[in-house]
Amino acid sequence: MVEAYLTKPKIILASGSTIVVARWDAVVFDLDGTLVDTAPDLHAHLNEMLADLGRPGFALDDVRPMIGDGARMLLRRGLDASGGMPEGVDLEALFAEFLRRYTARPHRFGAIFDGVPDALEALAAVGIKLGVCTNKPQAPTERLLAELDLARHFPVVIGGDSLAVRKPDPGHLQAVLDRLGALPGRAVLVGDSANDVRAAAATGVPCVLVSFGYTETPARALGAQRVIDHMSELAAALGSLTGDNA
Repeated sequence: MVEAYLTKPKIILASGSTIVVARWDAVVFDLDGTLVDTAPDLHAHLNEMLADLGRPGFALDDVRPMIGDGARMLLRRGLDASGGMPEGVDLEALFAEFLRRYTARPHRFGAIFDGVPDALEALAAVGIKLGVCTNKPQAPTERLLAELDLARHFPVVIGGDSLAVRKPDPGHLQAVLDRLGALPGRAVLVGDSANDVRAAAATGVPCVLVSFGYTETPARALGAQRVIDHMSELAAALGSLTGDNA
């Protein structure tokens, strides 16, 4: 349950606990492994591309750590792990085909992580601006958010091919904040990987990581200010950042 006050914005949790989030004007989210479990779809598309090249596919758990630096890097990692670049094949042409297929069908098997819709509704209800900063290309990002009915929460979405830079470069996150009209000192980044921690630190933004995302190194070892195990814990994490961690 959510309630907005005229003074300090507060989130009233179902447990009855009150979380003050007045310090934050904006919360920016990563997408893959943070809002949506996209690994099953990326896994399927990667294996289909490998099959076309006469190569065996990977198990889903082998693909999860490959995700996070954009579709081109996912494809490159899949090729490297399955025997290297095929002779006489143009990586950019392969990537263009992968992107075409994925953009057309970004959501077959994946799902929104539990608790995400409630967390987004709670933040929006107290006037916090929401954005997406993802290394996934813009076109499949927008289509995926629309198909999952998440697009309505995010007035600003910047994919990994929309700028000259992308995470962990701070320019990517800063561009999202600029379009939201938020200052780094009044914003938080929520993600799942080292790229998110590095981008946030370089921008002067505290970082909350989820423990269920796509990273070979455990989230709690990456140096974020807070780590949560479920999106229902996000409000409390934001509230705890209003003290000496702000």
